[in-house]
Amino acid sequence: MRNEFKFKSKKIISLAEKLPYLTFDDLSPIENDRIYLKVLFYRYIKNNQVLRLKRGLYTTKKYIDDLQKANIFSYYLEFLANILYQPSYLSLDYILYSHNLLTEMPTNFTSITKNKTNTFSNKLGNFIYHKIKDELFCGFKIVKEAEFTISKATKAKALFDFLYLRKNLLINKRAVKELRLNRDNFNKVDLEEFKRYLEIENSKRMKEIFNCLFR
Repeated sequence: MRNEFKFKSKKIISLAEKLPYLTFDDLSPIENDRIYLKVLFYRYIKNNQVLRLKRGLYTTKKYIDDLQKANIFSYYLEFLANILYQPSYLSLDYILYSHNLLTEMPTNFTSITKNKTNTFSNKLGNFIYHKIKDELFCGFKIVKEAEFTISKATKAKALFDFLYLRKNLLINKRAVKELRLNRDNFNKVDLEEFKRYLEIENSKRMKEIFNCLFR
């Protein structure tokens, strides 16, 4: 019985280590007993073989270690930001910093979602999601980085999202200026794209903020 338990648990961890993330459903070809899996994963988490990403979603330390050795761990984190809460795309501070529009390095993975605002924290980081209206859930591209497919806002959409979520606080030109945005990295093409989102959103407030920032 003990040998059978060891054999089965080895099969489970062996499969888990090949997957970027997993649920108990992914292990059904080997084991359907949820109580058994909960006990097993409790042990794996305790000895740091498995990391809990959120309720019911896991990855393994070996999978993470392999990514770090291959220097592609950062891509996995971006991919994970999309996976933890769906649908979503990376945006806001995280994308603005990557384009040097913000100088302060973000400490969180910031995303836009159609769902309610939410946050997930685990050993890999903090993943923050802000709700936006369905018609504004656009302006992102799907890129392939190493083995991962990632949804990221364009530079223009990341800035629009950033300002849109703060529009009630940006009451005058001074408030906009205090954001310390590096506008030099925003070109004519970006401006034209930004204007398209202004037309979709169609509020006086956002147009005023745009004028404060660019005129």
